[in-house]
Amino acid sequence: MANERLRGAIVDSGLTFEEVAARLGVAPKTVERWINDPERKPYRRFQYATASLLKCEVSYLWPDERTSAEVTASGNAELVRLYPHRSVVAQTLWTQLYSTASRSFDVVVYSGFWLTEDAHFHRIVKEKSADGVPVRFMLGDPESQAVAVRGEDEGIGTAMAGKIRNALINYGPLFGLPGVEFRLHATTLYNSLYRSDDEMLANGHLYGVGAYMAPVLHLRRVPGGELFDAYAESIERVWDAARPISSPVG
Repeated sequence: MANERLRGAIVDSGLTFEEVAARLGVAPKTVERWINDPERKPYRRFQYATASLLKCEVSYLWPDERTSAEVTASGNAELVRLYPHRSVVAQTLWTQLYSTASRSFDVVVYSGFWLTEDAHFHRIVKEKSADGVPVRFMLGDPESQAVAVRGEDEGIGTAMAGKIRNALINYGPLFGLPGVEFRLHATTLYNSLYRSDDEMLANGHLYGVGAYMAPVLHLRRVPGGELFDAYAESIERVWDAARPISSPVG
């Protein structure tokens, strides 16, 4: 059966299908399919955007979806702890996090230089490599515009690109290890992300402030939660767009 609730909400809003589509950034035929084909539900981000546009609950437009209150409750359960600055997070938290990795071991940063100097972290990478755990490093491309902009934003200019090059040199002994991959990205990062299986540390980026002074979210995936998965999906997008390298000099 057609989604008459969605059709009615659009009519009540006074918007046409074309106007709804334009606001959401999709084709008008896509909106029509959402209505006429119940198997063609929009992605979650479009569900939220549509509900907000039409001033309805997601669970009203798509009854088998959870209410915003339920989604919020699950998201709150995923937050283990909030740190006001990375500088107050115990250095051992990163090594404890990665020491438990058995499926996912991801580092998404511009330079993450401070981590490259941790000998314990290097040992963990080598141990995980030996255990067959895939390890993925995503560092900023020092030649990219995104890195140049971040350097200016932090007030260190070209030193940002220099930090990345130094970080890659520090990681030199890890290149070529089984299952350890390095890629360079040109992404505008809003967070540095450190993932180990179903746990993650998300270090926010603030304009004009170094990452060490920005907040850190310690997240743990829980059933029904969407916060962890939102960050995890962004890791995959960075990975897919990044350029593989086989040595510290590319």
